[in-house]
Amino acid sequence: MTADQQPGPARVLTGRDPATGRPLAVTVRGGLIAAIGPGPADESHWLAPGLIDLQVNGFAGHDLNAEDTTPETVAALTRALHRHGVTTFVPTVVTASHRRIARALATIAAARRQDPLVRHSIPYAHLEGPHLSAQDGPRGVHPAEHIRPPSIEEFERWQQAADGLVGMVTLSPHYDEAPAYTAELTRRGVHVAIGHTHADPDQITAVADAGARLCTHLGNGAHAVLPRHPNYLWTQLADDRLTAGFIADGHHLPADTLTAMVRAKGPQRSLLVSDAVALAGMPPGRYLTPVGGSVELGADGRLGQTGTPFLAGAARGLADGVAQAVVSARLGLGEALQLATGNPGRFVGGRGRLEPGAHADLLRFAWSPGSRTLTADTVLVRGQQVSG
Repeated sequence: MTADQQPGPARVLTGRDPATGRPLAVTVRGGLIAAIGPGPADESHWLAPGLIDLQVNGFAGHDLNAEDTTPETVAALTRALHRHGVTTFVPTVVTASHRRIARALATIAAARRQDPLVRHSIPYAHLEGPHLSAQDGPRGVHPAEHIRPPSIEEFERWQQAADGLVGMVTLSPHYDEAPAYTAELTRRGVHVAIGHTHADPDQITAVADAGARLCTHLGNGAHAVLPRHPNYLWTQLADDRLTAGFIADGHHLPADTLTAMVRAKGPQRSLLVSDAVALAGMPPGRYLTPVGGSVELGADGRLGQTGTPFLAGAARGLADGVAQAVVSARLGLGEALQLATGNPGRFVGGRGRLEPGAHADLLRFAWSPGSRTLTADTVLVRGQQVSG
């Protein structure tokens, strides 16, 4: 038992169960949920496990992939996410030179060593690339000059730089090396996700056979025009071994597309991610960015390149993604929250559960039917109040 888990005075957090509407009272002691009972009948707020985001590039002005990122940047980003209800997140490092990726991973590892709350909130890091498709469309905004095939030797050097912190890798299955690479990472306990790909169905099936179990922001990082069939979207939707992440910000996937994809994967094989960039959580306006140049952030959370119809990243947090999914994917509040708590929780050691004995990572929030925002009221991380 660590110092921050020592038994102490109990506290009680109340709110309505998003699945049933019943008022709950959750007793917290020693960083864990001690008991769950009935809450006050006039309770107006909602109560859920803290949100779990498997794909965060930045938030509130803090960029995990910038050259000048420091452990303090990671700590500040962690606390900004806490204020918006995200109690567990996976920092995502994108395609770059070996040196730059290693530096970003080392910085995240240093932040975890320095701060117990950061260590708890970050279970591992996610490498989105550099083993992606080089084709326009599937590549997205990943720099073409740094796209390269998977290499166990390079992965081991990244793990050495990161104190073994890499726990997820997104790759395109079209590489000849992809099945063996996937099998080896799976053997080491690393999650492998399919994304940013132009692979054919047989290549996708081969990496699923080798152990891949996730799809990174399915429906995005793809060609603008695809054959009706076969194509890489159908194959990923059809394979029940694959759990798909979706960006439900109201901009990356049209409502009908999100609805059809979630229904195809089913409620247990779908999860929500923000894929947030540094401008997420910032006020609307025009910004100058190192990669995208001039961009405009709208009041609705749309981040686009100035003067073009193109998106420049995701700029809404996961809490708003939950509210948006209720509207866009025709889900109940409890169903949408499951896609941002228990479902991603399976990939971070079983977090996202509201039950005795679970970590007291809790979110009390305000929301009303039809709203596209979800507002955190009180946030606990291992029983410590970090917001509200």
